[in-house]
Amino acid sequence: MSPRITLGVGLLLASLACQPPPEPPKKAPSPEKSRYFGGAPDGKLHVYFFDVGSGEAALIVSPSGNTVLVDSGPVTAESHLVNRLPELLRRELDLVVLTHPDPKHHGALDAVLKRVGARRLMEPQLPDTSSAYDALLGAVGSRGVQVFSPASSANLPQESVRLQLENEVNLTVLWPRAPATPLLKGAPDAEGRNAANSIVLRLTYRNTSVLFAGAARGETEEALLANGLLGNATLLKVASPGVAGANSQGFLEEVRPQGAVFSMDDALGRDAKVSDVLTRLKGVGAKTFRTDVNGEMHAVSDGKQFELVLQRPTPGEPFSARRVVFPGVDPRPALVKTAKPPPPVVVKPPPEPPAVAKVEPARAVDSPRGTTPPGIDVDSLPVATKAVRKEDSPRIAQRAAAGGYVASRHKRIFHKLTCRSAGMIKEENLVTFKTREEALKSDREPAGDCKP
Repeated sequence: MSPRITLGVGLLLASLACQPPPEPPKKAPSPEKSRYFGGAPDGKLHVYFFDVGSGEAALIVSPSGNTVLVDSGPVTAESHLVNRLPELLRRELDLVVLTHPDPKHHGALDAVLKRVGARRLMEPQLPDTSSAYDALLGAVGSRGVQVFSPASSANLPQESVRLQLENEVNLTVLWPRAPATPLLKGAPDAEGRNAANSIVLRLTYRNTSVLFAGAARGETEEALLANGLLGNATLLKVASPGVAGANSQGFLEEVRPQGAVFSMDDALGRDAKVSDVLTRLKGVGAKTFRTDVNGEMHAVSDGKQFELVLQRPTPGEPFSARRVVFPGVDPRPALVKTAKPPPPVVVKPPPEPPAVAKVEPARAVDSPRGTTPPGIDVDSLPVATKAVRKEDSPRIAQRAAAGGYVASRHKRIFHKLTCRSAGMIKEENLVTFKTREEALKSDREPAGDCKP
């Protein structure tokens, strides 16, 4: 009893009897319900192009509410995205796609996932990534997010990987196409090679489409053209506008977008190479929009047309210019192409398929609601596999002889030997276990990425 209450028990009961019964205490909202504030699905496809400076970040919301975050912007976008995304989501993200292992594409990822969560993450699995990027993926996987990479079907190696978000809404991976098609190796440095092999996506909903070009370079565009993987797109998310060779005439003529969205800051906007891209886009009849000028952009499709809503109109245009409609069936006259298409490429399968680490089918950890939340159909995703890197193979073979499971002496989780995170443990920190039971007895828990 509180020391401030000095009345006798009888007097206290009598005084309470003369007063109306107190109102029952209000229940505090559960963290799960107060974490997201998005509205109910409205039967339309929504794509949000966030204003994150010269980085990349876009959110796809399908007609029934399934969500895909394409890149997470640079670290400078953390504050904006951790506040903006909960306004648009009703639950954790179904899928995150990191198109390119560059901080401008993934710098805010850790903060974003801590705020809104995600069920799985797709990334291109390139050989020359930084230790910071590899550590980021390891940390993401340890939190129960299923990490996987696009890989063509063994039965149909030339077919593009397609993720069906729901009926009539598909996300197709145009590039990379490993192992059926080798990665591009023309750039002299790892940064250029990684950019050339970044994930390029095509989002389609009935007659409307968006091409997310990732960080594609000139050689990426040539490979896409040579393999006949491109077609007209209603909207284009422009890649690498300040990079020489990107957004070539032949690429833009083949895609021929009605609208093109640039993610950039003021400095990039003044780059002469960006001016050249804007001129080429105007030449193919595309209207262009820039986050440094127009702010965040929201594209809405009913399957017949896209309506693009700008946060602010281009200076000098009326307020009504914030809304632009792009028909799904292009009304413009046919374009007379000036660029000569590259010759078709005959792709030979690699002589030996890379060793593949078996991973359980994509499934996130149980949600706080006790059931796997609705979202992208697990069966529609490619098998979640991770190819073992060549440079890691001898090291994994040596570890296999020592034990069946591994852990870092600095962490309380353990992995299968074939797990990508296992290959990143330094030798001096390596702890091995011959059996799963032995690993559990060491007071460690199974890792969320490989689920040993």
